[in-house]
Amino acid sequence: MRIETERLILKEINENHAEDILKIRSNEEINRFLKRNPPQTNYEALSFILTIKQRTANKETFYWGISLKNQTNLIGTICLYRFSEDRKEAEVGYELLPDYHRKGIMSEALKAVLNFGFNELYLDEILAFTNKFNENSKSLLLKHQFILEEGRNDEGFPENLVFGLRKNM
Repeated sequence: MRIETERLILKEINENHAEDILKIRSNEEINRFLKRNPPQTNYEALSFILTIKQRTANKETFYWGISLKNQTNLIGTICLYRFSEDRKEAEVGYELLPDYHRKGIMSEALKAVLNFGFNELYLDEILAFTNKFNENSKSLLLKHQFILEEGRNDEGFPENLVFGLRKNM
């Protein structure tokens, strides 16, 4: 499940990443646009990691920690999850520590994961749900040819917009 790009390594997360996951998932700037209960302790981060490992083993999700090639710590995460029953559609989710925003890092990671989703998992469509006020996320999706799906809602999250990207047939 390891993916390498020019500057990045996308890798499975494990118990050794508890501090990094805590730092990422409890970051106030990242959570400004998300509705979730952020972990408060390394134990809660570890519990999340164990859940992800189980979901990955069951092929419910593909989840990568993002690190720069010259570093071991994680600076973000990216995943494919919420697969349709026929496994032709999935949702992409991502988060990146603010110190690394606007450096093309998430764009590089997203490109690699889209390639994996379309060419390894044979997905027909990848969806992304993002808060209507999250300009960085909207710009990222538009840069990668995602199309805003007018009229489509993210049930229970009225602030979210739904973007879709179909595989080039």
